[in-house]
Amino acid sequence: MDSNPVRAKLLRGESAIGVMAFEFFTPGLAPVLAAAGAEFVLLDMEHSGASIETIKAQVGFARAAGIVPMVRVPFGLHHLITPILDVGALGIMAPIIETRAQAEALVNACRYRPLGRRGLGFEIGHDRYTGGDALAKMTAANEVILTIPLIESIKGVDAAEEIFSVPGIDMGWLGHFDLSDSLDRPGNFLDPTYLAAVAKLKKAAKAAGKPMGWVAPNGPSARAAIAEGFSCVCIGHEVSVLRSALTREIKAALATS
Repeated sequence: MDSNPVRAKLLRGESAIGVMAFEFFTPGLAPVLAAAGAEFVLLDMEHSGASIETIKAQVGFARAAGIVPMVRVPFGLHHLITPILDVGALGIMAPIIETRAQAEALVNACRYRPLGRRGLGFEIGHDRYTGGDALAKMTAANEVILTIPLIESIKGVDAAEEIFSVPGIDMGWLGHFDLSDSLDRPGNFLDPTYLAAVAKLKKAAKAAGKPMGWVAPNGPSARAAIAEGFSCVCIGHEVSVLRSALTREIKAALATS
């Protein structure tokens, strides 16, 4: 069973940098991200329309490139999580986590017994099609899968202490757009009510000893986020990164001397 250096770093209190991916699911995506220094790719299934066949291929490319493949599933349901684990994802992000029960369901789907209720299937993608002792593989898998509740509503923020108290929850993730929308302030990330909710979420994570993650728009924002206590940061998603880079270079090309 593979190791998960991102999970290991986060649980040691260190930081990790990656990129979220929504659109450009080509064989070259993961190698390009790895060449740029990304430690993980977070593949989206909630808003991208990506199929499990697409995700399976991207997971394989990521593992071959030496970066950690993680997946945001459409919802935190058992039947949506376990197939993604079986194709080899090393982290699962479940959206709209608002209760302890939902956090427990996430853990149950991601961990084998006795820590959860993940179904058994071997000599497939997640164990690289190898033979070997099933119990050893189960034990190893329980140590590498990163479980990430996406907290993106004021209801989730209010329940954050209970969510983080669930055994097997590794970290939390701030869903900033949806959180602002749940406060009737969509996209207003400087509003005092939004900032207070973020502070409350970060306080709950710190009290529980859990790292926090966030999607930052650019490198300077990611650096600031890490300085402010976020440990796992995506630098945008691949569409925004490409668009921003092209905008900058096209402006430079058209600039008059």
